[in-house]
Amino acid sequence: MTTATDLNALTVNMAETLLGPALSRGQHNDLAVICRDEQISYGELDKRANRAGNAFKRLDVNIGDRVLMMVRDTPEFFYIYLGLLKIGAVPVGLSTRLAAQDLAYIIEDSESVLFILDHCFSELYADGLALVTNAPTTIFTDMEIDGALYFQTLVLEAMEELQAVQLQWDSPAIWMYSSGTTGKPKGVVHLQRTVLASTRLMGEVLGVGPGDRIYSTSKLFFAFSLAHCFFASLQLGATTILDPDWPDPNIVNLNVQRFKPTVMLSVPTFYRQLLRDNLATKPAFKKVRHYLTAGEKMPASLFHDWIKATGRAALEGIGATETCFLFLVNRPDNFKPGTCGLPTPGTEVKLIGQDGEIIVEAARPGVLWVRMLSLACGYWNLEEKTEGVFQEGWYCTNDMFTVDKDGMYEHQGRVDDMLKVSGQWVSPSEIEEQVQQHPKVLEAAVVGVPNKDGLVRLALFIITPEVGTNRKKLETEIRELIVKNLSIYKCPRNIYYVDNMPVTATGKLKRFALRALVVGGETGV
Repeated sequence: MTTATDLNALTVNMAETLLGPALSRGQHNDLAVICRDEQISYGELDKRANRAGNAFKRLDVNIGDRVLMMVRDTPEFFYIYLGLLKIGAVPVGLSTRLAAQDLAYIIEDSESVLFILDHCFSELYADGLALVTNAPTTIFTDMEIDGALYFQTLVLEAMEELQAVQLQWDSPAIWMYSSGTTGKPKGVVHLQRTVLASTRLMGEVLGVGPGDRIYSTSKLFFAFSLAHCFFASLQLGATTILDPDWPDPNIVNLNVQRFKPTVMLSVPTFYRQLLRDNLATKPAFKKVRHYLTAGEKMPASLFHDWIKATGRAALEGIGATETCFLFLVNRPDNFKPGTCGLPTPGTEVKLIGQDGEIIVEAARPGVLWVRMLSLACGYWNLEEKTEGVFQEGWYCTNDMFTVDKDGMYEHQGRVDDMLKVSGQWVSPSEIEEQVQQHPKVLEAAVVGVPNKDGLVRLALFIITPEVGTNRKKLETEIRELIVKNLSIYKCPRNIYYVDNMPVTATGKLKRFALRALVVGGETGV
């Protein structure tokens, strides 16, 4: 029997945890990564990661040092990330769409010793550096630039052999910055143990193994992609399909046609775009064995449309930067549209009511808490925030859920998104799901805004390519759709039209920004 003392004495290296299984199975010549015309085997990936690690050691990068990465989805991301892990340094993958002030904050907050980036982000990097007092050493991956080091030269001079440093299983391994809808980014500290159970969902539930090809439209700086397309894919001996460009439906279609993934990950918005561009019905999409979706709620109508087009369910789940991996997910043989499914293998969950009681009855909303091996230990330099959500091995997601009689969990929105209208609680996501069933609505968002008497009333924002002179007709149809399926008090008083939804660098909706448009009178309606 393994005891807590045994686990505390366990020493590991995350890079070895990820690469070791495939190499020990003799998969040296199997493909680990495909990126356009470039194909990298497991053996070659290990050697190049060793070169990168040795290069960083020569730059005096030490155990625990943070290294920021703004690198596109290319093999270099893998080499750099794994190389840093091998020497005990802490890689921090950053969103390539950060604002300059957020980038500057992260540079200073992380106390990073290196910043590694592709040259296409040099302008953003320069804008960020202009706001900091102490700049880290800079390395460009793909171009020689004055005043900076060049990654290709560094690794060319480095050895292919490297002994990975062994660390306590609960020592820091990686960071991810969580860009919330308000406030500054938070450095989420993950430990060496984060990937010890990375095969549970992808392996046990989806049956991923050697010969599978994993493709995500979400970039590697998102936990959703990093956890399942990098960590789990490597540990299971599968192949990761990468594309450096920001995805659009045509790029995704080309990658699916050319590289034939067996498992694909994407967000509901992207599945909708593939359907509307008549791409999802192509034969290659029917050959994908499993589709996963997370990041936002998938409307039941979209779920059914995807099955009709591909013959496969898009299995909805939910995770967080703090958990790295999904903690709820539907199963291939047990799914329910509109829900996030069941706890993933090895995950414990509980719903907590307003008075701190554990909710056991069906359909009663509560805040979801989770406990799992991949849970972060907290936020860097934010002790109060850490203590607020990380308690006795549990993490408070601040997501509201209900659970049905079959144990399926349905997301009701964030705690701070829930609105009280006419004395009754309203979930914006519930209304948004109904509105997005209208064929002319691309995206929908609901916020609460005060009227002249200070009472909260619902405001609906939509993106639609077809308004024209039929605005009144469209609004009538939308309201009829809502009232047909929901209570009358859930019908928004006002409907506003926007070209784009305001989102953070990690794609989270800025509801406060939409609210400000109404309060500030900037909607033009």
